[in-house]
Amino acid sequence: MRLQDKVCVITGAGSGMGRTAAHLFAKEGARVAVFEVNESAAKETVASVLESGGVASCHVCNVADEGSVKRAVAETIQQYGRIDVLYNNAGIMPEADHSVIDTPVEVWDQVMNINARGIFLMCKHVIPHMVSQGKGAIINIASFVAFMGCTVPQDAYTASKGAVVSLTRSLAVQFRPKGIRTNAICPGPIETPLMTEWLLNDEAARTIRLSRQPSGRFGKPEDIVHAAIYLASDESDWTNGAMLHIDGGITVNYF
Repeated sequence: MRLQDKVCVITGAGSGMGRTAAHLFAKEGARVAVFEVNESAAKETVASVLESGGVASCHVCNVADEGSVKRAVAETIQQYGRIDVLYNNAGIMPEADHSVIDTPVEVWDQVMNINARGIFLMCKHVIPHMVSQGKGAIINIASFVAFMGCTVPQDAYTASKGAVVSLTRSLAVQFRPKGIRTNAICPGPIETPLMTEWLLNDEAARTIRLSRQPSGRFGKPEDIVHAAIYLASDESDWTNGAMLHIDGGITVNYF
């Protein structure tokens, strides 16, 4: 198994890509610490992993709140004794996030608090444990929009993911000499329940987006998690500061 006995913290693991990651990481032998603000969703993920024969634990955590992060990290260290992988998956994309000219300030702040501050706080409180171990892997979920403009903007989300890219590069330089690798995955559009429902109700929007996609389909959570397993494993020992565009080719498509 590629992640045998590695202790892997996965934020936002109560649903979507995070829940898929919890299952696939456990299948590869990881001991998964489910970090999730929604306790019932976290318990559902843990229960389903345990039913599949994996190892997982529930840690209620609001990644935007430092006290909450400190408690959840301390619980994980107390339970497992170490953290080998930090998978910063938690993120939001509110419907009210549009252009800078019409996005409410409170929406901008909400997005930044979860998508950027959340990664900052998780790294702040996990990295010291990795430094003491002399080894660790950090995986940040950014986005293809950090590298592209869009005529239908989500400016808070885009800016937050740009911040993730820049922070990833800084951490990669700072902490690789201490044994810690930091990389980012930049997904293209992924079939989440929210996006699927929206596109099923708007055929024109679906057609426009697929016309830009050389692969002819939207991504699936597994497409992203398979890359994350590589980054979490010892196979990626010489992969550091990378921005993996797992997007079906959308970012290289001019027309």
